Amino acid sequence: MIVILGLVIFIAAVVVGVAGVLTNSASGHELTGGFSLFGHEMIGSTGTLFLYGIVVGAAALFGLILLLTGVRRRSSRRGSVSRRGLRQSRGDTASAGRGGRDNLVDQREPASVLRQ
Repeated sequence: MIVILGLVIFIAAVVVGVAGVLTNSASGHELTGGFSLFGHEMIGSTGTLFLYGIVVGAAALFGLILLLTGVRRRSSRRGSVSRRGLRQSRGDTASAGRGGRDNLVDQREPASVLRQ
């Protein structure tokens, strides 16, 4: 359900982005004054500026997805190491308990043979 909702939102965003770029690219939508970015003079229409905004937003979203994926993968790896350590600890405790019982049984057997 969440995947379908995400797909619908994504398609709606693409439609709005394409409509925004296409409707603002005519000569009536020229930027009155250019702007510069990192020393590079940008000229064009408001549709071009909107397209640049879409590209920058998509790049930021991709970086955020990579960041969150890395954090999630790191925490799941840490969890699996902890679970493995817990299983090993439980196994060691169980075997130590069995070993202790076996030693007690071995110690009791000679005593019971001597009593008879």
